[in-house]
Amino acid sequence: MDRVQVGRPRAFDAEAAVQKAMVVFWEQGYDGASLTELTEAMGISRKSMYAAFGNKEDLFRLALQRYTEGPGAYIVEALEAPTAREVATLFLLGSVRATTRPGFPAGCLGVQGALAVGATGQVAHDTLAAWRALGQEYLRERFKRAVEEGDLPADAEPELIARFVMTIANGMAVQAAGGATREDLRRVAELALRNWPPA
Repeated sequence: MDRVQVGRPRAFDAEAAVQKAMVVFWEQGYDGASLTELTEAMGISRKSMYAAFGNKEDLFRLALQRYTEGPGAYIVEALEAPTAREVATLFLLGSVRATTRPGFPAGCLGVQGALAVGATGQVAHDTLAAWRALGQEYLRERFKRAVEEGDLPADAEPELIARFVMTIANGMAVQAAGGATREDLRRVAELALRNWPPA
């Protein structure tokens, strides 16, 4: 008589679980995303969550990484554009697409995730502040290169231009979360780029 082999239950799909956690954090923010909501969305128990991903902060970092590689991938793609104007255009239009993506929460995980966090969300707040600062630093370095290559005027200020582009993108993310449409925000991006480079 054959014996039935009893083994460990089939492991859950960790990639899919992080994707689902990303959506919860994106929609609820760090503080707003309870462990119950996270584990229910991921389809796992708290014990499994802690065993696979660590604590809530660790899971949030993984979710942010997933966001960066998925909806936020436009950032890296924009930096590879051949001119500073194209970098800014791709960055802003990429932000519009990411913040108004069908089937996902409106707005940006990197902006909404840290708004109105309490003491328990300080790590998330700091993580997202560093994430946004890194994006701005990448823009600054790219615009600095554009000055060196003669693509931007010699007296252009890469730091200021990077902050300008990032501020427009972050503002559009807040507008998207408030109900602005993709077309509304596309027109805002085009208006921001009308006088390039910003003086």
